[in-house]
Amino acid sequence: MTTQKTATGNPFFDFDMTKVFADFDPAKYAGEFAKFADRYNVPGFDVTAVLEAQRRNVEALTAANQAATEGVRALAKRQSEILQQSLDAGKKAFAKLGKGGSPQDAAANQAQTAKEVFEKAVADAGELTALVAKTNAEAAEVIYTRIAEGLDEIKEQAETLK
Repeated sequence: MTTQKTATGNPFFDFDMTKVFADFDPAKYAGEFAKFADRYNVPGFDVTAVLEAQRRNVEALTAANQAATEGVRALAKRQSEILQQSLDAGKKAFAKLGKGGSPQDAAANQAQTAKEVFEKAVADAGELTALVAKTNAEAAEVIYTRIAEGLDEIKEQAETLK
């Protein structure tokens, strides 16, 4: 797989998850499964319900992947913004470096600048961590919800076989 630079210069901003699944055809696999199930003709086994459940599974995975992709885009964008802000702050700090006056003033300015840079780095790291956690939670929630639904579907199928 090759990556191409986009207008933004970052290949993650224009990443399209649907292209990854372009060759994946659930209908093809569902048809094969239906043929297999018909061949063995299990009494009470609802092939249509199983196929519908698999369709919902694929939808849930696609939604989870979309949430993850959007999260990666947001993270990369924010990291790029933070980098630009850091570069701008570095330029300003470097410009002030030579204008300190006395050695004591210069040392005080350097200490203040170092403190501000450290506090900003800690805040940025916290923001990025929260963004990653939010993305993970959103993607996981889709999967957890589908698993719970799938287990309910299995229970219903089992009850019809009694």
